[in-house]
Amino acid sequence: MKRGTTLFLKLAVILIGLPILALCIFAVPEIADFAAEFFPDLAFMKIFIWIYLYVTAIPFFFALYQAFKLLSFIDKNKAFSDLSVKALKVIKNCAVAISGLYVVLMPVIYIVAEYDDAPGVIVLGLIIIFASMVIAVFAAVLQRLLQEAIQIKSENDLTV
Repeated sequence: MKRGTTLFLKLAVILIGLPILALCIFAVPEIADFAAEFFPDLAFMKIFIWIYLYVTAIPFFFALYQAFKLLSFIDKNKAFSDLSVKALKVIKNCAVAISGLYVVLMPVIYIVAEYDDAPGVIVLGLIIIFASMVIAVFAAVLQRLLQEAIQIKSENDLTV
């Protein structure tokens, strides 16, 4: 694969991470303040929102880092290696973790949507769950295909 293609994909990975980083810096405190004002009886809600959103950002950024590493392996002609399989496995696990965190959060999202009469909040939570599960399944399929390709390659190397 040409270096320009992976350079474009690396740039895309960085551009995916920048808006989420901006959201973590600027929007999460605002969302937490809004939740504290919205639920004045629940004093812990502000800290809960802070912690929960930042905890879900950790696997997201870790998966982006692994995608960046995977593109570096492709640049170095190590695409068919155990390192690539390992990176795909980590991406899959991060996507499953994000999905699991939002599945656990769905009752809280439902309560907020019911209280505010905003069903779009539930849809947003479901989109996050669905998108991360699609990424997890895609990474699992790629991981499996890569493992089989590595196995076939090693058998061919032994045959010749």
